[in-house]
This record gives sequence, structure tokens and C-alpha cells, in this order.
Amino acid sequence: MGAGGKMSNATTDTEQKKNPLQRVTFSKPPFTIGDIKKAFPPHCFHRSLVRSFSYLVQDLILVSIFYYTANTYFYVLPSPYHYLGWPIYWVAQGCVFTGIWMIGHECGHQAFSDYQWLNDTVGLILHSALLTPYFSWKYTHRRHHSNTSSLEHDEVYVPRLKSELRWFSKYLNNNPIGRVLGLACTLTLGWPLYLVFNASGRAYGRFASHYDPHGPMYNDRERLQIYISDAGVIAATYVLYRVSLAQGLTWLVCIYGVPLQIMSSFIVLITFLHHTHSSLPHYDSSEWDWLRGALATVDRDFSVLNKVFHHITDTHVLHHLFSAIPHYHALEATKAIKPLLGEYYQLDRTPVYKAVWRDSKECVYVEKDEGSKYRGIFWYNNKL
Repeated sequence: MGAGGKMSNATTDTEQKKNPLQRVTFSKPPFTIGDIKKAFPPHCFHRSLVRSFSYLVQDLILVSIFYYTANTYFYVLPSPYHYLGWPIYWVAQGCVFTGIWMIGHECGHQAFSDYQWLNDTVGLILHSALLTPYFSWKYTHRRHHSNTSSLEHDEVYVPRLKSELRWFSKYLNNNPIGRVLGLACTLTLGWPLYLVFNASGRAYGRFASHYDPHGPMYNDRERLQIYISDAGVIAATYVLYRVSLAQGLTWLVCIYGVPLQIMSSFIVLITFLHHTHSSLPHYDSSEWDWLRGALATVDRDFSVLNKVFHHITDTHVLHHLFSAIPHYHALEATKAIKPLLGEYYQLDRTPVYKAVWRDSKECVYVEKDEGSKYRGIFWYNNKL
């Protein structure tokens, strides 16, 4: 383990010098998923019910503190402190909401505990409270993990070919104003549009929605749980409706609505940055295999928010390889596998605000390299 620590430090030094836009190695890896599993201690797979709940309780305490502070003191603050306090509350509460949502996401991967019934119960409650259909998203997200970077079968952030671009793409991408508008729409509306209309998701040939139990996204064995997901969101919506009647719509928007919107924006931002990068390949069916697809993602550095978001941001490559590892073991496991993955591992420490602007500009569509013998491998481009 001591040698592994030295190798990890050496790898970190190399990563800092490496150009993050340099293409990752895309040939079939010389290692297997079994080899990767042997690279880190077995205890990384251990799911502690006490420890998992401790992180959830910690987040709920923060939510309560922020709520109590805003609801008790903001209305008596003199101007302009009154107007300064609310944005601080919205951002802080939205970040913690995102952390709670990530715990629900772990429940969907059975990484919260050893008991599936408990994972699904906790996940359903948490995601419903945040207006996310738990089982519906759990199933499509699992298929995303099973088909990462497959042009035909991935579930979300499926890139377009140049021939599939819409007529207005060149106007949005080739000028800063268009790009700002595109990013603003994506970050504010992207999450609800994906859930309701499968926007940016896999093409099913007909209407597909996470709220439609009989839609093409789900099979017969899954339909009952889709109804349960819908019931959870409806129940949460009804509770919010009753609260708005008692406290007023403005109060509800300030206390809950704006933080929820910030959470939605973070979900879109995090997933966009994990799967949209000019160094990462996409594959058609002639080249795709699960391991290469799982490696075609990138870890990002969200600074202090890495911890707030329970390290989904800076250990995402590991998450696609072993999604059942709890977040509190993910950093240790990531450090352990870096030396083995070598050039197959991608980390981009570019500040988030710079990265999202750069990647939205450079990653417009995918195409094959002209003259390349790898006819089933596609890379992002932006030349329109």
C-alpha cells in the first residue's frame, strides 16, 4: 500500500502537467475489470449502514440550519442585507439539496446499504422530495451505465453526428451570445426537460418520458415501479401545494423552489462535464465494448463542492467501473486504480466555469477521424 501511495503521488504530478484536452488512449485496454478490482482493498466495497445514514443526517441538519436561519432572521434584516441573504441561502441550500440527491442516486446503485428494500425506500423518499421519479430514473441511469459512450444505446448525452445538427446550431455555437443562451436554457430547463420529454436522451422513435409507465423506456417488469415513482412525485407535489396555501407561494419559492432549481442546474452541469469532453471517444457498435465505454468519462474538480456532492464529481471514472462502491470509499479506490489505468484515466482540473464554456464551444458534434483505420470511433468537433 505504501508503494501504491507513491505511485498515486507520481500520477498526480503527471496529471497536473498533462494537457487535459489530449485524447485518451482508446485501444482495447491490456487489463480487465477483474484486474482493476484487485488494485484496491476489498473494504472499498463495504457498505456501512451507520456511515451512510450519518452523511444523510449531516445533510439534513445543514438543510434545517439553513432553513431556520432564512425563515427566522431574513425577514427582520434591514435593507440591503435582506436581499444579500437570500442569494447566499439559495446557493448554500441548493448545494446541500444536490448532495442529498446524490445520496438518493447511490441508493439506486445499491451503494447505500446491503439491503435493497432499504436502499429503494430511502431513495424513493429522497428523490420524491426533490421531485425526481426515483425508479424511473434509476432504470434509465442503469442503462446509461451499461452502455456508456455507445452512439446507439447510451441513454443520455448522446452526441449528434454533424449531419444530424439542426439549422440553428451554427448560430448558437459561433457567437458568445448564442452560447450563453444555449447554456442558460440547458442549465435551467435541461433537467425537467430530460425527465418529461427525454431531451438529450436516446432516440426511441416515439414519445418517451420518465413519467410514462407504458412508454418505450420501460419493460413490463418495471411498469409498476414507474407508477410508484409517479405517485411519490405527486405526493410531494401535493404537500408543496398545501404548504403554499398555508405559507404563500412566494415563501415556498424562496425557501424551496429556488434551491431546487439550483440543484437541477448542478445535476445537469455535473453530468454534462463528466461526459462531454474533446479528449473522450464515442463508439458505434463495431468498436464499443463495456470497459472502453466505462473508461470514456472524465473526473472533474469542483473544489470544496467535491465533498458537498459526496465525491461524485472527482471519482466519476471509478463510479462507472464500480457503481456499488459507497462515496466514502471512492477517493481511496480512485487513487489505487490510477496507476493501473494510466493513460486510460482522464482528469481535468480546469475551473468549472472555464470548462463548461470551453466544452460547450468545442463539443458540438462527433465524427470519425478522416483516413483513420478506426472507423467506429468518433470524436467531438465544432467546425460548422
